[in-house]
Amino acid sequence: MTSTAFAIGGDLEVRRLGFGAMHLPTEPGPARETSLAVARRAVELGITLIDTAHLYGGGANEELLAEALHPYPDGLLITTKVGVARSGPSGEWKLDGRPAVLRDQVEQALRRLRVERIELLQLHRIDPETPLADQVGTLRDLRTEGKIGRIGLSEVTVDELDQAREIVDVASVQNRYNLLDREHEPVLAVCEAAGIAFLPWRPVAWGDSGTEAEVAAVAADVGATPTQVALAWLLGHSPVVLPIPGTARIDHLEENLAAECLELAPVHRDRLDRLGEAA
Repeated sequence: MTSTAFAIGGDLEVRRLGFGAMHLPTEPGPARETSLAVARRAVELGITLIDTAHLYGGGANEELLAEALHPYPDGLLITTKVGVARSGPSGEWKLDGRPAVLRDQVEQALRRLRVERIELLQLHRIDPETPLADQVGTLRDLRTEGKIGRIGLSEVTVDELDQAREIVDVASVQNRYNLLDREHEPVLAVCEAAGIAFLPWRPVAWGDSGTEAEVAAVAADVGATPTQVALAWLLGHSPVVLPIPGTARIDHLEENLAAECLELAPVHRDRLDRLGEAA
């Protein structure tokens, strides 16, 4: 039976199947009320890992989660990301890993999430214009100051992960990865060997009609939806994988979580594994 729990950083245990909050509307109105209901339902269903970021509405997504869930139940981890800011010439979003920007975004996240420490803080992207040592070094300093519990990275290569780990302990990596997009398999292999949590973003994505048909065929065989098959494949692919599918609908949320109970037979897993070879 696939394990349903993982200890991030070796000591922060969460349910492996989490929730990505990026798609939750934050503007006032009925859609926001639905967003609040979805976040609350996620926790009611036992989700203990929720992913957000400063980029998602410039902090509005963080504020939404705090409104929905604060005071937080014991064991709930809300992880956020910093390092993308409105620093472009016309105020557009761009990568910005300057120490002062990272510090400011962490302070904003602490205020918006209404916490004294962010237990897992991830660098949204590595800023090529700022030395890596300055970026992860700033997060290391914030950890020393007690404002961060653990440090993660996002969209990194094996070399970048290795360089960062020479400076600071890395508890998680959040890269794009799914059944049909396995570009970062080498990064996942490093994470598995080191016990680093691997949070695939875009954990469900479909390719051409041929691959969709193959996934649909497996889903029909096991009596599940293609989305559930894709999530079950991720959970069984590596013990360090923590999928964070996002949705703004309660029925989709419940469908996603049901994937945790789906055990794929070796014959089905082999068929799905081969899709990655063809991708």
